[in-house]
Amino acid sequence: MTKPTTLSDFAKRLRISDPSKKNGGLGIGQIRIEVLAGLTVALALVPEAVAFAFVAGVDPLVGLYAAFMVGLITAVFGGRPGMISGATGALAVVMVALVADHGVQYLFATVVLMGIIQLLAGVFRLAKFIRMVPHPVMLGFVNGLAIVIFLAQMEQFKIHDEWMSGVTLWMTLGLVAGTMGLIWLAPKITKFVPAPLLAIGVVAAIVIGFDLPVPRVGDLASLEGGLPVFAIPDVPFTFETLKIIFPYAFILAAIGLIESLLTLNLVGTITGKRGGASKESLAQGAANVATGFFGGMGGCAMIGQSMINVKSGGRHRLSGISAALFLLAFILFASSLIELIPLAALVGVMFMVVIGTFAWQSFRILRRVPLSDALVIVLVTVVTVAEDLAVAVVVGVIVSALVYSWNAASRIRATIRPSETEIGARVYEIDGPLFFGSAGSFKELFNPEDDPDTVILDFMGSRVVDHSALQAIDAVAEQYEAAGKRLQLRHLTPDCHRLLSKAGQLMVDMEDDPHYRVAVDYDIKTGRMGGE
Repeated sequence: MTKPTTLSDFAKRLRISDPSKKNGGLGIGQIRIEVLAGLTVALALVPEAVAFAFVAGVDPLVGLYAAFMVGLITAVFGGRPGMISGATGALAVVMVALVADHGVQYLFATVVLMGIIQLLAGVFRLAKFIRMVPHPVMLGFVNGLAIVIFLAQMEQFKIHDEWMSGVTLWMTLGLVAGTMGLIWLAPKITKFVPAPLLAIGVVAAIVIGFDLPVPRVGDLASLEGGLPVFAIPDVPFTFETLKIIFPYAFILAAIGLIESLLTLNLVGTITGKRGGASKESLAQGAANVATGFFGGMGGCAMIGQSMINVKSGGRHRLSGISAALFLLAFILFASSLIELIPLAALVGVMFMVVIGTFAWQSFRILRRVPLSDALVIVLVTVVTVAEDLAVAVVVGVIVSALVYSWNAASRIRATIRPSETEIGARVYEIDGPLFFGSAGSFKELFNPEDDPDTVILDFMGSRVVDHSALQAIDAVAEQYEAAGKRLQLRHLTPDCHRLLSKAGQLMVDMEDDPHYRVAVDYDIKTGRMGGE
């Protein structure tokens, strides 16, 4: 069997046949799969939502309401069917200081503002910049998040902040291993019920039937509650309040969008879907505005639960909607039953998610890719675990951009030859991209004092990328003008002609002039160049 070597190959290995493609839509069989996948996700959401609520310093129901509200709205309106959203640890760790210093009402106001910022990002289509995240950063993101999910499960091996020991520990480990074994074995026997759901049901039946003394969901907190109630956050509507909540809201919005859009890309790779980034931003924003008014702690996409859903066969919006509605049903009607489920079963499910999420092939890739890419993969993984996803992605993109700029800057060169059309003239054939990184090297290519009276700069093999490049061309033109020599610029675009302040009159129009646009001067709103 051929082993996967890239993230795309890894995603293809995880793909599950989509029955809806055979019948053109949601048939009875696919509806069953979607609903059962949603039930599996809802069961896995419960301890996560409660745990993240504890991390943020709020009541467990605040986390559960967020999982329900954010999960439902994004499932209906989100950019990628099959994605699951809810309360997440990446957001919870940012909320701790705000709740401790100002109280939960300020958190609700912050979540509303966070949602508004995300809505604006969707309206202005800022989500498309997620395309700038390089592949090594995606690999580091996947690996780092898998490690974070794994480490988060370690808290389930504590009882009253003390690590388990003795019989309880061994029984819990045995149940975790049993759950993982059932998830691996179940698809070989039957596909009628998603493997994680079947494993949870079997392990829960054993624990309840034999009354085994292991921690259960009810040991975390009571899940019982009513419907979330609309309420305007009880904070002063003043500029001072805005000064308090805006920094938190901006950071939460950025982290939420980055995690959601990277999860969208990963799920899209697995399911073979594309696009939807702006739509996902709008859905995340609307969901957080709503949850802030209904007493929730806000949220974003959850890669762990999304992977559970997709691997359980959930490919349509129905699975996410079902997960949210099941979660609400647990809170309203079935809290006493859900509280009996052993945490070991849910930990086993999440451990299988870790195994399926971690890009194991990256260990082989590290030996094959350039050293800079390997360092980015490791760097993003480490920063994701040590800090948070947003910081890791920003660091990874910056390092990748600097490496690219350095490499591109070193490729600017000139081939010098006599002119074939003008006697005594010298031609500099420029090769390589001309931009801010290579502008300095470009200017060092020329020596006006030693050149003949006529010099031709041919840009057919080059490309002018930004304003720094234009300034460099102008600077070279000034040097030749000061030396009293004639300079000609050939194979530059008409856009460069208009934007060059001092050297524009030196351009010679050619029939084979290139037709690209200087990126820095392109107006996204009008679709036209600056000056057109």
